[in-house]
This record gives sequence, structure tokens and C-alpha cells, in this order.
Amino acid sequence: MPADKLHPDAHRVCEMIIASGRPPIETLTPVEARAVYLASKAILQPDPEAVAEVADLSASGPAGSIPLRLYRGRPAAQTDAQPVVVYFHGGGWVIGDLESHDQLCRALANAVPCTVIAVDYRRAPEHKFPAAVEDAIAATRWIADNADRLKVDANRLAVAGDSAGGNLSAVVSIAVRDSGGPAPVLQFLIYPGTDMAMQSASISRHAEQLPLTRKGMQWFVDHYLRSPQDVQDWRASPLRAASLRGLPPTLIITASFDPLCDEGEAFAKALASAGVPVELERFAGQIHGFITMGRIVADAQRATDLGAARLRAAFAGKRGGA
Repeated sequence: MPADKLHPDAHRVCEMIIASGRPPIETLTPVEARAVYLASKAILQPDPEAVAEVADLSASGPAGSIPLRLYRGRPAAQTDAQPVVVYFHGGGWVIGDLESHDQLCRALANAVPCTVIAVDYRRAPEHKFPAAVEDAIAATRWIADNADRLKVDANRLAVAGDSAGGNLSAVVSIAVRDSGGPAPVLQFLIYPGTDMAMQSASISRHAEQLPLTRKGMQWFVDHYLRSPQDVQDWRASPLRAASLRGLPPTLIITASFDPLCDEGEAFAKALASAGVPVELERFAGQIHGFITMGRIVADAQRATDLGAARLRAAFAGKRGGA
């Protein structure tokens, strides 16, 4: 790996975290960690963009209703079914919610433009693995099945997510491939977790790198998984899936100072080896979580624009239900 330096914007975020006196996440309860994470939104994220429509919905799930939030990008004609991105928020399967990723979903909806539907899947430790996976799959199917009333085009559906949400996006793509659809036209994975074993070189190389340290990542995994045996399950570790053939074209974004960098890039390599069209973009000098730090980190906009461009191209290729 070439020599790399922490980007000045990322360095500023890390300094702000230290100056705030925020305790390490592994010392907090999940409830405390959720509050701290949401409080950072006003400091790190830009003001939310206006979109053509915002609506709170619910999908039918295996354990009851799954809250969703629909964002219709501008411009939006009343009669046209927009392409749709099913978005899974990050937060280690423990923190994060519809509010924490509201700004990003709005920005993505406008940038494509498309409809983004964010999924408020069940979180750990109240709901251990595979609850989040079950909700993610169920929500994706529900959105496709209800495309007409949602005014979206099920033939132009993509999945996307950051961190834990990138993990869930990859798992959904594998699950729907194996069960007959709906088939995403693209999966957009932003610094995804792909192997719960946590043994990649970047886990050690950036073990103390804020905001996601090795101890912090272990805290997330310990809350999410039921037992060490779950590490082997592809629904937790999609890099361990028996086959990645036939998955949708993929854009993976990684951050070079992220403990999860190497497993995201290993997933890109495995997809390519399986014949899946894949584009990997490593953001040099960046840290985990940077796409939701756009008030401080300029690369957040570049990452959003890149994702929007690839989504736009994928949707253009599916016009007319082709």
C-alpha cells in the first residue's frame, strides 16, 4: 500500500472528537451510544436539502412493521415512477436510525435524481443477528411489491448503505439472487463490513484510528452477533458466501484510514473474481464514516456525487424494464 497521510479534514474531525471529551463507544451502553451518535449530526453534517416529497411508511416484516422513510428527489413529475434506492443506514447494527442518515438520503435522492427509501431495521442488542438481515430483505421485497403505489420503478431498484448498511446491502443482494428477486441493478457499498472475523491487516493498522477503533468495532460485533459461530454465516460475513456469482454491478467506496478498509477491498476483489462488474474507489486519507461528515469533510460530497453518477448510469440501463 502506498504511503498515505490523514486528510486535513479527517484530522480536524478527530481533533473535534478528542476535544469534545466523548468517551470511547465501548465504554457506553447502546442507548448512550445512540444519543452521542445522533448528537454529532448537527456538528458534522450539512443542512438537509429540500426534496420533492418526504413520507414515513412501514413495510411488513417478519417481526411486525418495519419503519421506512421515502425521499423523492427533485425534480419529480407526479406521473413518473422514479428509480428507487433502498438505503440501509450505518451504525454497527446498534446505533443510527432514520434521523442519523436523513441528510445523506436527501442529498442522494436529489443528486441522482431518484426516490430513496431508508429502512429502519431492528437494531442490536435488543434484536440480535439475523434480525437486521431479515428486516432488510423483507423491506426490499415489500418496496418492489408495492412499487406502483410508491410511484417507483421496481425494474430500476438499487441497494445502498454505509458501514453496517453496506454489509446489509451486500447480504440483501445475495439473498434476493438466491430467492428469485427483486434483482438490484447496482449495489452501492460505502466502507462496508464484510467479514466479522476482524482479522484484516487494516484492523490492526488503524486499531486506534478515530472514530472507529478496533475496540469499538469489537463492541459492535459483540452486541450484534449471538455467538462466535455467527462469524461464519454469510448473512453476517458476506465475504464468506459460497458464491458471489450473479450479483449486481457494484460500487465500493473505502477509506484508507478505516479499520474496515481491507475487508471492503477484499470483497471488491472477490466480486471481480466471481465475474461481477465492480468499481472500487479508495478515498485516500479518509476515515470511517466520512460520507456523513460533509460539514467538515469535503470528500463527503465527492463520494455522494460518485455514488449518484453510478446509480444514474445503472438506472439508465434499465429503462423500459429491460
